[in-house]
Amino acid sequence: MAADIIDGKAYAEGLRARVAQAVPGFVAAAGRKPGLAVVLVGEDPASQVYVRAKGKATIAAGLESFEHKLPDTVTQGELIALVRRLNADEAVDGILVQLPLPRGIDDKAVIAAIDPAKDVDGFTIANAGRLAVGEEALVPCTPLGCLMLLKDRLGDLSGLDAVVLGRSNIVGKPMAQLLLRENCTVTIAHSRTRDLPDVVRRADIVVAAVGRPQMVRGDWLKPGATVIDVGINRIEIGEGKTRLVGDVEFESAVDVAGAITPVPGGVGPMTIAVLLRNTLAAAFARAGLPAPEGL
Repeated sequence: MAADIIDGKAYAEGLRARVAQAVPGFVAAAGRKPGLAVVLVGEDPASQVYVRAKGKATIAAGLESFEHKLPDTVTQGELIALVRRLNADEAVDGILVQLPLPRGIDDKAVIAAIDPAKDVDGFTIANAGRLAVGEEALVPCTPLGCLMLLKDRLGDLSGLDAVVLGRSNIVGKPMAQLLLRENCTVTIAHSRTRDLPDVVRRADIVVAAVGRPQMVRGDWLKPGATVIDVGINRIEIGEGKTRLVGDVEFESAVDVAGAITPVPGGVGPMTIAVLLRNTLAAAFARAGLPAPEGL
């Protein structure tokens, strides 16, 4: 039988609705709306699309949206000065600096300047460290969204074998930490892993985040495994046309897996929804208020 399709778009819509429902309670208690500041440097077309989508989603959920668009001639010092002003702005609960940044700007230095309490991307060393030692932290949006989909599908994850393909600071490492927190037995696999298909084949949960189109084949999978495909890759299909595919070869995997996220429509919609969730959670925490359940 073909795998169940995990509808990330539907789950994300539900999460966005829960955020919107919780905003009036914050406004009543704090006297203001939660605020998200997004900083965009340069004219990268993909980044512009993402920032527009984030802005629309922020406003639709009832949050304040503060957009700062800077030319690619901005200096690193000027960018960090803006971040520090946003740190000090009481109307701002979340700060997101859109990556990638132009050449000549050290993204690590810019991220390090963000107040960890407003780091809704979860990229600062402080938040990464808290996650690693099991403390409460703002967690990167994509891996947290993956975890939400997994728990919605499987419920209790305790004791399951999980393989995370990819070891980036943005997805792979925090994903592994989140799965450990759920009492999974976790393997992080990467380009140097020996007998990679055999490693993947032992997993009840596979999270693919390597950025290689259709790398994971159906015969790599344990029958019935739950597959979360984080990859978004554009490939040519002839006659000048392209299509989006994941890191998993969907056509072969769907016949083996128990459940799988499609590309598009799986993990992608979760990222912005979790960004809104993180911003609201940061707002409640900064105001010293308990966050509502269901976030």
